[in-house]
Formats: sequence, structure tokens, C-alpha cells
Amino acid sequence: MNPRIGVIGCGYWGSNHIRTLASLGYLAAVADINGPRAEGFGSEYDVPGLTPQQAVESDELDALVLALPPQFHAQTATAAIRTGKDVLVEKPIALSVSDAEATVALASDAKRIFMVGHVLRFHPAFEGLKKLVDDGVLGELRYIHSHRVGLGKFHTENDALWDLAPHDLSMILALTGKAPVDVHGEGAAMLDHLSDFAHLHMRFSDRLKGHLFASRLNPYRERRLSVVGTKAMAVFDDVEPQHRKLALYRHTLWQDNGAWAATQEEPEFLPIEAGMPLTRELEHFIDCIRTRNAPRADGNEAIDVLKILTAGTVRHDRTDR
Repeated sequence: MNPRIGVIGCGYWGSNHIRTLASLGYLAAVADINGPRAEGFGSEYDVPGLTPQQAVESDELDALVLALPPQFHAQTATAAIRTGKDVLVEKPIALSVSDAEATVALASDAKRIFMVGHVLRFHPAFEGLKKLVDDGVLGELRYIHSHRVGLGKFHTENDALWDLAPHDLSMILALTGKAPVDVHGEGAAMLDHLSDFAHLHMRFSDRLKGHLFASRLNPYRERRLSVVGTKAMAVFDDVEPQHRKLALYRHTLWQDNGAWAATQEEPEFLPIEAGMPLTRELEHFIDCIRTRNAPRADGNEAIDVLKILTAGTVRHDRTDR
């Protein structure tokens, strides 16, 4: 089966889906609320340019990728599932846990593939990091911290936490294999009533703790996930060049006469596979459509991410910045 896939949403990230699916040979239609934009992309890639409703109702499409403003994700995914389509929904899949749970339950009942666009789960460097954890190279995990900061983009519906943190939370959940038992959030709003700076503090079972810092109003760009274990530490730094994105630190610590001592080793930069994360993500989606296997980044993971976002969100009055 060669699934016929349409993309709803021809904005910045939707255009990346369109280009990648076309290069893989599976793009069958594009759609956008802006008719001329959809027609322009359709003409460029020689596929129909549709309205979102036409794409949802089309019998010529087997699956849809939804790259919309997040307030439209749940209702559009629900409509697509009801017309028998598999869906990949960009993050966040909804703005409330209840909407996400209803959509995921509907997909399960209808036996439709439901995948969430946590694209960094498919980054070769993250896959290498997860293998280090799974193989026990780091020992027992004790602390995970993530920094995702930079300047922009400034969304009117999403704060920095909801816009930037889902990718990191997805990776943290994949590494730990469990949701946190306690979440505490802090935030600061500089431009309007939405947090431009957001901190998440997470406590897991078995002494594991995590911390996340997201900012859209930062003078420098950082994309770093660090994992500290009882045997070693590792860092996935997506700002670094390809050959330095995954680093393993084999620092040694011991007690000497009641005091702690340590040796600080040079990082070991590990080789990672080639391939773009978005290409690998869409190839996985296509494989799930064909095999009917559950996606690696599924609806249950998306619900867990939304629960953490909801618990850690700081609300600001429009006059309280």
C-alpha cells in the first residue's frame, strides 16, 4: 500500500511537511484556509490545492498531516478520524487534556493511526542518547535537564512553555519511561500576559528529577538536553555540528576521607546516523500506516505531555507581567 497523504496547513512547518512528503513520493494534496496559498503549493507540487474541509472529506486521501494553529488541531483531527483517515498531528495536539483524551480515544475506537509530531524523538542524536540509557551506559538516571531558548517566535495563543517545551518533554518521557509524580512551574511575562520565560521542575519516582527551561525572549540560542546517571553523563546539543551533537562524559566521583572528589574527563563525541528528523518521522508514519503498528510518538504520550504542560503553566493577568 502506498498511502495517499494530504497536508492541512501550508504555513512554515506545514511547508516542510509538504516538501518532505513530496520528496518521499507520498504527497497527494495540500490544503489551507487561505485558498490562493493552497493553490500555489498545489501548483508547485502538482497536487490538488484544497480547503481543509475538502481534504478531510476527500476519498482520494488515506491520511492527513495537520500543521495548524493548535486551537484547531483537536476538531480537525476528530473530523479526519471520523472520515476514516490516519492522522499525524503537530504539537500540541490540543489545548486541553480533555480534548486530547477524547481525540485519542476516538482514534483508538476507530482503529486509526494517531501520531503526534514530536519530531525530535526521531533525531539520530536523540536515538543515540536513548540507546545509551537503554543499554545501561549511564547507569541509573538521577537528573535530566533541558534548555530550549532563543528569540521568537511570538505566538498570540501559546506561551513559551506550550510552544517550546513539548519536544523536550517528549524526549524526557521516552528516556524515563514514565510520567513525573509532581510538576511545579514558574514563569515570567514580559511582552503581554503570556509567559516568555518558563521553568518546569519535575519529580519522578526512584529519586529521579528533571528540570526544563524554555524562553522565547533570550539573547542567545540553546537546544540542549543533558542526562546525568550514576555511571556517566550525556548531552544532546542540537546547536553543535553533526559530529558533536551527542557527547558522553565518563566523569568519576568518589569519597576521600569524607569529602567528595572527582576526575573530569574530556567528552567522547559519539557517531550518529545520518538523516533529517522530519524525514525519519514521516517515514515512520508511513510505515505505521502500512503495518498498522502503533507509532513511537503516540496519542498517550501526547496526553502525558499535555498534562505536564497544564500542571506547569503559570497564568498571568493582562496587567500582571
